[in-house]
Amino acid sequence: MHPYRATQISEHVWWVGAVDWNMRDFHGYSTNRGTTYNAYLVMGEKITLIDTVKAPFCGELLGRVASVVDPAEISYIVSNHAEMDHSGSLATVIDAVKPEKVFASQLGAKALVDHFRLPMPITPVKDGETLDLGNLKLAFAETRMVHWPDSMVSWLPGEDVLFSQDGFGMHLATSERFADQIDMSVVEFEGARYFANILLPFAPLVGKVIDRLPTLGIAPKIIAPDHGPIWRRDLGTLLGWYTAWTRQQKRRKALVVYDTMWHSTSLMAHAVADGLDAGGVSVKLMSLKANHRSDIVHELLDAGALLVGSPTLNNNIYPSLADTLTYIKGLKPQNLLGAAFGSYGWSGEAVEQVKDFLEAMNVELVHEGLRQRFVPDAKCLGECAALGRTTAEKLIARVG
Repeated sequence: MHPYRATQISEHVWWVGAVDWNMRDFHGYSTNRGTTYNAYLVMGEKITLIDTVKAPFCGELLGRVASVVDPAEISYIVSNHAEMDHSGSLATVIDAVKPEKVFASQLGAKALVDHFRLPMPITPVKDGETLDLGNLKLAFAETRMVHWPDSMVSWLPGEDVLFSQDGFGMHLATSERFADQIDMSVVEFEGARYFANILLPFAPLVGKVIDRLPTLGIAPKIIAPDHGPIWRRDLGTLLGWYTAWTRQQKRRKALVVYDTMWHSTSLMAHAVADGLDAGGVSVKLMSLKANHRSDIVHELLDAGALLVGSPTLNNNIYPSLADTLTYIKGLKPQNLLGAAFGSYGWSGEAVEQVKDFLEAMNVELVHEGLRQRFVPDAKCLGECAALGRTTAEKLIARVG
């Protein structure tokens, strides 16, 4: 009996990936539920492996393949994405399998050469090209910058399976292989968290890819991503989520993100939050002593306002805020209102620096910035509450 078991997902397709129960960080994104590295075996006359796995999990991949077929019978390998969590074991698999050919997008072929000293050349495929597997065909569609330049998806028309690469994925380690076997609130939470922390900078491109799929004759009944569960039912739910996320649809929700040294900025943050609440919007008060940067970005996915409070330390923005705002800036959130606030002791540069970050993110500022020397008094706290109410008024006018 094989120590690892493959899972059949359609007549000719098997999941042969790996489960990483212990992964807790992905490019600075906190992944508290681990992840999967999904790979798929297409049992055509030319047996084809779609993607591989992160290098330490190569044995798990080959073990699952062996539970279906002798790995030496694999004719082709397709690499949809050159990132190391999907290609890290490619060289080892090639050496073990000795396939006839390895396929990738034109940019993927170059990226894989740059990543590895592979024992065989990579065959580039063009957007719209097909691969004959004998009794089946695979078709390829480039999805550049969703989320790497080399990215593409593969389509198995005979069984309506879309191998969607990092699109429609999430970091979620489970023993269940299908989304319909998992609590849907968990699936939605982790799906949104993944989109916000990985795909958000490319949201407009993701939307264009979704719109383009029908024009290519791609109408999937199964969506098989490279991370997380496989979708075989309720695909409309998944596509509905993605439509909202790609459009960055906002609601009456504001984040107050802050850190504090001696609790003065914390007092200001609470007053701002009280004003937002009084103004009729939902508020998330998020201290960076209790929340990771990826928690902030997840909540920001549907928030319409971002108010940021920082004390000044050594003439600079507080380090945790610099970290978080740098991270948020790179993810390019859109359609936000915002403002800066904070307490200081001597010089008070942090508020202006936070304001600079917000302006660089194209946040529409509702205030030039609130500063308070040392402990905020009643007048300052009243101004903070007024800032919250003003932001709430503008947000409601914007989103309805």
